[in-house]
Amino acid sequence: MLALLCPGQGSQTPGFLSPWTERSAVRDRLERLSAVAGVDLLAHGTTSDAETIRDTAVAQPLIVAAGLAVLPELLDGIDRAHDAQGADDAATGPDVVAGHSVGEITAAVVAGVLTEDDAISLVRERGRAMAEAAAVVPTGMSAVLGGDPDDVAAALERHGLTAANVNGAGQVVAAGPLDRLAALAQDPPTRSRVVPLQVAGAFHTVYMAPAVEALARCAADVTAADPRRRLLSNADGAVVGDGREVLDRLVGQVSRPVRWDLCQATLADMGVTAVLELPPAGTLTGLARRALPGVETLALRTPEDLDAARDLVVRHAEQTSGVQTSGARA
Repeated sequence: MLALLCPGQGSQTPGFLSPWTERSAVRDRLERLSAVAGVDLLAHGTTSDAETIRDTAVAQPLIVAAGLAVLPELLDGIDRAHDAQGADDAATGPDVVAGHSVGEITAAVVAGVLTEDDAISLVRERGRAMAEAAAVVPTGMSAVLGGDPDDVAAALERHGLTAANVNGAGQVVAAGPLDRLAALAQDPPTRSRVVPLQVAGAFHTVYMAPAVEALARCAADVTAADPRRRLLSNADGAVVGDGREVLDRLVGQVSRPVRWDLCQATLADMGVTAVLELPPAGTLTGLARRALPGVETLALRTPEDLDAARDLVVRHAEQTSGVQTSGARA
């Protein structure tokens, strides 16, 4: 069973799309998505510097567009890889899809809930609204790596911070005012280290409440289809089978913690045997290697990884039918 993972903000690096833009089809898709986003995604993925793509209003549409532009390059070649393997049944893609934070919007497209244009319109508004909310009070996020979970929770409470991302594999992301994050770095939990993240605000906390209102207005005009693949929610790791509920969760997610640990627990419960991460890839497969021992992982970073990625899909995709509803993790 194959899971396709879609990364979130902070995974982008300068020039990460440069190898992909040598493929004319990817370049054309990025140009089209740029027109929808009102942002030059092609330039930001190839020549913009780290500070520019750190801007929330740039980073979020860039990350979603990267996954959407590259995905067809993967799927279009699967039938050829399938034939080469001599398999009996066609493997047409992932069995389950999950996205981290803004990556949930990418995942919603892969699952058939949103169109590409609606997804880019939503993420454009999401990025703008979150950037505006972040500008009200100087806030940020820091990863707490290692440490006893109870000690980490106590330290965050002591410093008045929120566990905005619970990523599993010994990683919790603290969020809140910059002075409180600095105090945490000076007084970290035992056997842990605190690493500031290259994001512009305290995402997935109450500081993002104004962005929720703005995104809800935008989402009111979007038609959401029911998922065609099993789609996991950041809120609780549940499989969500109703399109409107997926959209409502995407809106609420802006100010609520990301429970990636529960998403990974669902993948384990399902018996997933491989995970494949879309660009900008690496972060989620890194977490999976620690949280899902024995599961094959592949980060699709450049076109050179395509043959291996297609082979992974052919060998692991089951294409089980039916979509379960939320209410249980699996």
